[in-house]
Amino acid sequence: MKKLSLMICLVSVLLFGMSGCGHSEQERHRLSKQEKARLDSIDRASLKIGVMPTLDCLPVYLAYEDSLFLKQGVTVHLYRYNAQMDCDTAIARGRVEGTVTDLVRAARIEKKGVPLFYPVSTNLYWQLISNRKARVSELKQLSDKMIAITRHSATDYLADLAIDSAKPKYEVYRVQINDLNIRLSMLLNNEMDAMFLPEPYATRARMAQNVVLMDSRDKNINLGAIAFRSKLKSNRRRKDQINRFLTAYDIAVDSINKNGVRKYATLLKKYYNLDAHTIKSLPQLKYSHAMEPLQRDLQLSRKRAEKE
Repeated sequence: MKKLSLMICLVSVLLFGMSGCGHSEQERHRLSKQEKARLDSIDRASLKIGVMPTLDCLPVYLAYEDSLFLKQGVTVHLYRYNAQMDCDTAIARGRVEGTVTDLVRAARIEKKGVPLFYPVSTNLYWQLISNRKARVSELKQLSDKMIAITRHSATDYLADLAIDSAKPKYEVYRVQINDLNIRLSMLLNNEMDAMFLPEPYATRARMAQNVVLMDSRDKNINLGAIAFRSKLKSNRRRKDQINRFLTAYDIAVDSINKNGVRKYATLLKKYYNLDAHTIKSLPQLKYSHAMEPLQRDLQLSRKRAEKE
């Protein structure tokens, strides 16, 4: 009888425990849904910015990591992409409020019905770099060669300038390779004759003894920008967020110009996956406070978008 009573007690304890576990799992599930809803709410309220692993984004990364945005009273969430087209898709579909871009790509987005404004002109530039094994040391030797670009972008426009100026005997084939990591890998693995690369990808290509054929800075154009959706101007809260973003951006710019790009090795390793040798080889870049692009560059970009 005692054994039977003991067994009944044990079974009761087990059933209670199982019931308790089931309730605990439901509670955890309910809490996780609440937490997800809370995080979603925070994300919607934050200022979401599309960024790339390119050095024009360094002030944004610094402002984020040093809590400069938070100190200015704005919560910024960074959406990281490896291809400019992904950044542009994100802003076109409203996943982000702003993004780094180039003015040629941005003009195409506007043409498709998404008005943008540009409070920041960045120091983004591109170098056309040829594979050291392709035997291309000048632009006219691109005849019958393949160059990697992004369609309807600054690199597509720069390819026009390169080809028109050199007038190679045969056609130059443009290959769309959007992901910058894949693009550089194709150069280093001898799978592409030439390509347009921004920093720090251009530095890595030069370190491998590949040849610089053209530098966009020599063309007297500046096509890098940070763009925001124009409709945000009519939203008081969003407009205030953008102003605070720009204040933090300027503070980060001052720090980089004072200390130099290489001072931020931790950021360069985290966001760009650069080793110490590459960091030492980076050029000494200068950054400017937030200011709108020149009308010349905006008009050039919009004129090109109209032709496409």
